[in-house]
Amino acid sequence: MSVELTALTLAAILQYVQFVMYAVPANLELGSGYTMSARDRAPSKTLSDKTARLGRAFDNHFQGLILFAIAVLVTELSGQHSGLTALCATIYLFARVAYIPAYALGWRPWRSVIWMIGFGATFVMLVAALL
Repeated sequence: MSVELTALTLAAILQYVQFVMYAVPANLELGSGYTMSARDRAPSKTLSDKTARLGRAFDNHFQGLILFAIAVLVTELSGQHSGLTALCATIYLFARVAYIPAYALGWRPWRSVIWMIGFGATFVMLVAALL
C-alpha cells in the first residue's frame, strides 16, 4: 500500500477515535436519555467547553478528510506518487492528530496554524498530481 493510502486509512481510523473521544464525554454529560433519543429538542444540559470542542474537531475532520481523500484518490489513479505526495500525506495525518488536543485545549493561535498545515499539505498534493 502506498504511503498516501496508508495515511488515508489511518486518517479514517483517526475519525473513529475522535468519535469515541467526543461521544463518551458527551454521553456522560448529556445523559443517555437525551443521547439515545430522537433529539427533536435541544438538550436540557450543555456540554463542557472541552467536550464541545472535541465535537467541533470531529466535525472539522470530516471536512478535511473529504479533500484529503480526493487528493489521495487523484494521486493514486493518476500514478503521480512521489516523495512530495508521500510527505504531504504524512504531514496531513500528523497535523490532524495534533489538531485534536490543540482544539480541545483551546490553543490559540496554534489550533489554526496546525489546521492550515494539514489543509496546505492537501492542497500541495492536489497541485502535485496536476504537474
